[in-house]
Amino acid sequence: MNTPSASSNPAAAARALLKQIQERFAVFREYQPLAIGIDKQLCIQMPELDKKALRIALGLHTKCLPYLKSIEKAATRFNLDGTPAGDIDEAHRARASEMLRERFKQAKERKKAQQEAEKAERLRAAKLQQLAEKFSSRR
Repeated sequence: MNTPSASSNPAAAARALLKQIQERFAVFREYQPLAIGIDKQLCIQMPELDKKALRIALGLHTKCLPYLKSIEKAATRFNLDGTPAGDIDEAHRARASEMLRERFKQAKERKKAQQEAEKAERLRAAKLQQLAEKFSSRR
């Protein structure tokens, strides 16, 4: 299995690596809560992994919406082979809930700002149209 070089573009290498991991392991594909220390399990299964790319890939995965929702609702963590790996701490569940609330709040704020910008643009276009009509009627 070829893993992308993290030195050329770490983010791209991490995304490509995450895709490989998701294809290979159902716990990643299904966004199941991961065992603490899953990185060590991955290094055993895939010794050629670039550790920096792996760290970034795990960050991308564990901060995505489906994973956070899974952590928020689940009770058990899982190993790479799908076997249970212990319970999820209430603190981890609470942190996932907080991250989700913050993410939804930010999305709502972005949507509101976009709507306000679109409204301002419509008003600006209408004023320009009025000015154009005003000056074209003076001829």
